Amino acid sequence: MHGTPHIVSDVMTQTVAAIGRGASFKEIVRMMHDWKVSALPVLEGEGRVVGVVSEADLLPKEEFRDSDPDRYTQQRRLSDLAKAGAVTAGELMTSPALTVHANATLAQAARTMAHEKVKRLPVVDDLGMLQGIVSRADLLKVFLREDEDIAEEVRREVVSYLFPTPASSARVAVRDGVVTLSGRLPDASLVPVAARLIRAVEGVVDVEFDVSAHSRSSEAAPVPSRHSEDAAPS
Repeated sequence: MHGTPHIVSDVMTQTVAAIGRGASFKEIVRMMHDWKVSALPVLEGEGRVVGVVSEADLLPKEEFRDSDPDRYTQQRRLSDLAKAGAVTAGELMTSPALTVHANATLAQAARTMAHEKVKRLPVVDDLGMLQGIVSRADLLKVFLREDEDIAEEVRREVVSYLFPTPASSARVAVRDGVVTLSGRLPDASLVPVAARLIRAVEGVVDVEFDVSAHSRSSEAAPVPSRHSEDAAPS
């Protein structure tokens, strides 16, 4: 998928363990154990996602099993106490479910996970029907991309656009996901733009510069190497 952002459907897991509203507490625990997951989508009808049950929803059952919470705890943790007494997925689940569409970018999915502090998201279609699940580990798969693959995209999508030949002698090298742009550039003011565009290429870990710029007197003016969008004077 050169030149276009990866989307959730590129990395999601399509075979998903899920449960119905009526699944019992022990069924939920058993399925989590068997599938080695920490959360399960809750479905109704033909597969519409209506909620999610996670380990956090199950833990109050053990936490309050042999305790008699005081009034302050009862007022502060009403939801957890209710879940401590719940016995089915419909009672335990968090609803409505936090989901993502298959055509969302990986960046959008990552922002949702970070903001909502969740480890995985059910993937649904426009009708809310389950299509798969995407986890934090899935989103990190882009960093397994080969260095030369990244370099090829940077050359094609960034360097050829900002620094076309023959005025430019820009060279691209990538090692362990770190992109180094070196050589002589016709316009040093475009280096911060290049940094932003290169960082947007999936699989890029960092960006470095070792470049010089053409001056009007035909002498090369050095551009300092930086790791940020402030890599060159504007």
